[in-house]
Amino acid sequence: MTGLDRNSVRRTAVLAGAALIVGLLPLASAGTAAAADPDPVPVDRFEGEVPFASQPAEGLFTWGGDADDPPELTLAERSDAPEGAKVLAGDYDISGYGGFTHDYAADQPGHDWSAHKGIRFWWDGQDNGKKTAFEIKDGGANGEASELWTTSFTDDFTGWKQIEIPFGDFTYRTDYQPVGGIDQVLGLTQMWGYAVTLPVGAPGRFAMDDVELYGKADQSLRASVTTDAAVYPVKEGGTASVKVSVATTGSAPIDEPVTVAYESAGGTAESGKDYTPVKGEITFPAGTESGASRTVRVPTLRDRTAEAAETVPLKLTVTGAKAPAETPQVVIDAHGLPYLDAKLPVKKRVADLLSRMSLAEKAGQMTQAERGAIGAGGDIAAYDLGSLLSGGGSTPTPNTPAAWAKMIDGYQLRAQATRFQIPLIYGVDAVHGHNNLAGATVMPHNIGIGATRDPALAERTGAVTAAEVRATGVPWDFAPCLCVTRDERWGRSYESFGEDPALVESMETVVQGLQGDRSGRDLKDDDRVLATAKHFVGDGGTAYGSSTTGSYTVDQGVTKVGRQELEAVHLAPFQEAVDRGVGTVMPSYSSLDLGDGQGPVKMHARADMINGVLKDRMGFDGFVISDWNAIDQLPGDYAAHVRTSVNAGVDMMMVPYGYKEFSATLIDEAKAGRVTDRRIDDAVARILAQKFRLGLFEKPYADTGGASAIGSTAHRAVARQAAAESQVLLKNAGSVLPLKKSQKVYVAGSNADDIGNQTGGWTITWQGSSGNITPGTTILQGMRKAGGDVTYSKDASASTAGYDVGVVVVGETPYAEGVGDVGNGNDLELTAADKAAVDKVCAAMKCAVLIVSGRPQLIGDRLGDVDALVASWLPGTEGDGVADVLYGRRAFTGQLPVTWPKSESQLPINVGDTSYDPQFPYGWGLTTLTNVPGGGTASLRALALVAAAAERAGAGTVARTAVTKARLLVQQKIGTAVTAASAKPFADADHLLLTGHYADAVAKLTQAYRAG
Repeated sequence: MTGLDRNSVRRTAVLAGAALIVGLLPLASAGTAAAADPDPVPVDRFEGEVPFASQPAEGLFTWGGDADDPPELTLAERSDAPEGAKVLAGDYDISGYGGFTHDYAADQPGHDWSAHKGIRFWWDGQDNGKKTAFEIKDGGANGEASELWTTSFTDDFTGWKQIEIPFGDFTYRTDYQPVGGIDQVLGLTQMWGYAVTLPVGAPGRFAMDDVELYGKADQSLRASVTTDAAVYPVKEGGTASVKVSVATTGSAPIDEPVTVAYESAGGTAESGKDYTPVKGEITFPAGTESGASRTVRVPTLRDRTAEAAETVPLKLTVTGAKAPAETPQVVIDAHGLPYLDAKLPVKKRVADLLSRMSLAEKAGQMTQAERGAIGAGGDIAAYDLGSLLSGGGSTPTPNTPAAWAKMIDGYQLRAQATRFQIPLIYGVDAVHGHNNLAGATVMPHNIGIGATRDPALAERTGAVTAAEVRATGVPWDFAPCLCVTRDERWGRSYESFGEDPALVESMETVVQGLQGDRSGRDLKDDDRVLATAKHFVGDGGTAYGSSTTGSYTVDQGVTKVGRQELEAVHLAPFQEAVDRGVGTVMPSYSSLDLGDGQGPVKMHARADMINGVLKDRMGFDGFVISDWNAIDQLPGDYAAHVRTSVNAGVDMMMVPYGYKEFSATLIDEAKAGRVTDRRIDDAVARILAQKFRLGLFEKPYADTGGASAIGSTAHRAVARQAAAESQVLLKNAGSVLPLKKSQKVYVAGSNADDIGNQTGGWTITWQGSSGNITPGTTILQGMRKAGGDVTYSKDASASTAGYDVGVVVVGETPYAEGVGDVGNGNDLELTAADKAAVDKVCAAMKCAVLIVSGRPQLIGDRLGDVDALVASWLPGTEGDGVADVLYGRRAFTGQLPVTWPKSESQLPINVGDTSYDPQFPYGWGLTTLTNVPGGGTASLRALALVAAAAERAGAGTVARTAVTKARLLVQQKIGTAVTAASAKPFADADHLLLTGHYADAVAKLTQAYRAG
């Protein structure tokens, strides 16, 4: 029995027994056209012919964002099954993402679906109004290494319904591709199956049956006409060339003629005055090769009048193929207007442009959307958008420097279709290198940079980041984070340089690394980006348990401080950033409670802080950008969110997927007088000023001249040095470190050979992930490259006999933001596997334990069994840097940027606390330098005199050297016998050093020495 006959018999029975599907069956109204169609080709009957199995075998399998997200599948017998006796049924409760897939066998050729019109299946409707995504897999090596093409259908019906999807309805997925894309052409000749993504947010059930290919392919479904761009800017008097091409799926020649009639019509340009009208027809004869093109030229006319940009749409009417999705537009560039004159001062350019703009255009400049929300980009001009961003993991396909530049250039091209051709400012969270880009140089996270105590190196890391970011067309970086972390239970601790505002301020040289000169004169250079000081203000001080965001415990919570502490701890780093000329500031999600009776107030609503302190008192002249959807956390309705945040001083709103609603609401609020014209003009002027300073009006497109240096040896050398200097030696009994190349070394632990774990969150994706996620050198690989005699056993299951020393690399797996909060599925303990590896190796030989983590881990119960202990933080892609200090190529010089607690119950614990009894104090860091001073109190007295004299003379370098020598002398005496009496003055001394009180620092160290 053929597939068609079998289906007919079964469906006749269904009609007899289930009237609810009368009229849904295509056979009921089949005519002569249907009769000419080929028989349907089954893909899945769900009768057991395709097993539950995954690659490389053919089969059905589930997947999801976490352990709870994959649906439960079964082949269920149903009397009302549209085909056969069974259907695929399942239950689901998905919080992240989840669904199921049918992949063909990877060891067999892909299937050819090109003879058919589309794919169809039966779906048991629940009438829940939710969309279900359906995608097909094209090209590549197998179903899990193919291109994904997607569409969706809405469950707005009850009972069985046949869903028919022509192949022409599928679009290439731009948010995710498993292998970065292949040719971005739906070929249909090498298909690997399909996948269904189920709705999220509420429990549900589904049933599906009889997936099959249907209909006869016609040329209009497999042939399409395209233009090489959607927008064609041209200088007044120039001629635009519009390239019109015909292409087919599978690249076969067309078998029927394709005609394209074109006509210049409509738009804001005046025919005969601004351009010479064109009209005609192009014919691609049958047999024309796929990819063939013709060119239509549109001449523009010069009238020598200063004008805004004008548009000339080129209407295309296509016969025999699918027409372009958009009408291409020729744009006669704006010309002769003062704001376009690069020789004028920025203030004059801003004033001129601002005076010409409509309210809608101003609202657009205050709006930032996510790249994943705007599709092909038509909304950029439709809504006069001022900015786009890539959130964590939002990358082009493939994720390469060239693809980034091409993507952003495409968006900038769209902006050229606006009246004043105001370029976009594109932003990314490059928080430790261009961390969204595969192959970029990934620096240590800020906690490690703080451990280096090396402001010059911090600036160099910023410069490398800026060069790599700008070379991909991105002019704006949402960094650095200037939070002062006060509780290491916070999931963002590693984004901070440390717990001492003086340390954070000293590391703000990174702003100059990113932006260049404080004046902003370097921003137009091809290796500089606009920096962002975040998160204003107090996000590092949120109290444990104060967060009301989901299951977060610390992040986005409440910072309850008095005004004196607010000024001294949390505001001070922002004044330093303003003094350094930082271009943008981002408020915090958190709330601020100053004990003044107002209670907690969200920072995005605090006009007293944003307008009053930041802009008025500090003199910040850049613009304020909101955090991701942060205004949605404000009280009231959406209109209240908009007016409250804008009136509080937020100039641009990061509304990733809500840009249309924000823009419309802002316009309504302005028209109603609830947001003043003056406030809007101030916001837009600030935004435009930075765009002018960045040189975007003159050079909106990517300058990729520096792209060859992305991930280069020179850039990685900076990251390698930063990784080396960030390593903090906490204990070194018997001088186990540095290792000798002659030693046989046993390496174990979960983080010894995992580039994902050592780079942490905000790497390739928002949360980061374990595994080989980006090119780099793991710590194990670095040790082997250093020439060590190394044996590796991740879980320490290999024999430990015959080794001179063990190195156990343990710690955390990646997380970001509140997902990493302690109490939100996280703690400060090592995993059971890591503890077992430490115990086994350290019981068998002398051992060094390296902790790769974003914050201190509780190790006190094992400290006595460990010979050497290193805080490695999150060193980035350059494990060579860690190996450099392990093998003595560089000395250990890092110091703790945060206090290392004995127990979680001590938290929060910080330098300056009245009660202070940590495992290791703030500023602690042993060295493997050979010239550690001796001499006890006599040497300390001499160093005190040197420090005092140098301080009086303003000789900071000499004074700092004296304090450093005193610190090393004290550490040598104390060893691991740190007590409260020695820890407090020791930590205080490092704060005094950073604030320039050198003589007092030595005095505190002398006190610690005597207590030790």
